[in-house]
Amino acid sequence: MTRVIALDVGGTYIKGGAAGEDGVLRETDRWFTGAERGPDAVLETVLSAARELADRHRPAAAGIAVPGIVDETAGAVVLAANLGWHRLPVRDWLAEELGLPVALGHDVRAGGLAEARIGAGRGSRDFLFVPVGTGIAAALMSDGQAVTGSHARAGELGHLVVRPGGPACPCGGRGCLETVASAAAIARRYTAATGEGGVTAKDVGERAVAGDQTAVMVWNEAIEALADALTAAITLLDPERIVIGGGLARAGDPYFAPLRAAVAERLTFQTLPQLLPAQLGHEAGCQGAALLAHDLLAHDLPHPKVSR
Repeated sequence: MTRVIALDVGGTYIKGGAAGEDGVLRETDRWFTGAERGPDAVLETVLSAARELADRHRPAAAGIAVPGIVDETAGAVVLAANLGWHRLPVRDWLAEELGLPVALGHDVRAGGLAEARIGAGRGSRDFLFVPVGTGIAAALMSDGQAVTGSHARAGELGHLVVRPGGPACPCGGRGCLETVASAAAIARRYTAATGEGGVTAKDVGERAVAGDQTAVMVWNEAIEALADALTAAITLLDPERIVIGGGLARAGDPYFAPLRAAVAERLTFQTLPQLLPAQLGHEAGCQGAALLAHDLLAHDLPHPKVSR
């Protein structure tokens, strides 16, 4: 029996799914986000996808995970630049559309929640979930909950400056971690060095293993930069584990072995945490949204009144 539905709104796809009494996704689907159509069109696609899921599964609640700056308490997306959303009361609008209680979460914090409950963070009191994809972010999970910070901005690891005066970042800074170590940066830096287009971070990793010296340089620079950022996080937060998600987490030993070594050699008095690949892959955000909706029902948490 379906208990909740969930949506994870990404820049390319909106992922959706349905979960039973345990909050674990059983069925999944996806729709093109079409962000180039503008913020109103994206919102209508989200509402349409939610209606489709609700009509199909007849749930008791819904959860939605969104990127950017998300104020879970207020139920609003403060800023989601890739979607063109600014101060959007997503939770209330979705609740009114569906006639259901709705839980809103930040996509990375929702992914961290999912890894904490049913993924690589299980059994760990404090761990850091770090998805490395087009960008880089982090969720600090403590006692099973994500730390949001005073202004709902905690976890912006990708904008920690690791190479002062380095490449310009869209955030306005220079030398941010994601300008060097994200999947997009790895592909971009390899193309800039070789002139070859259409190369992905996965390609660069494979070429590095095969001995391509330019790929080795770009790959190692990315790992060294991430190690610098993780060392700072370890020093400040003392996590028991660091769970790496995103596409690069699937690179296996050619990524994790040098990353573990680079972090270990930087530590002095700090305790080296376990460094593990995430288990839930691209479903982490959607799974986390389902768990947020499940919690809304299980704990009878406050939710907006609906008009239906």
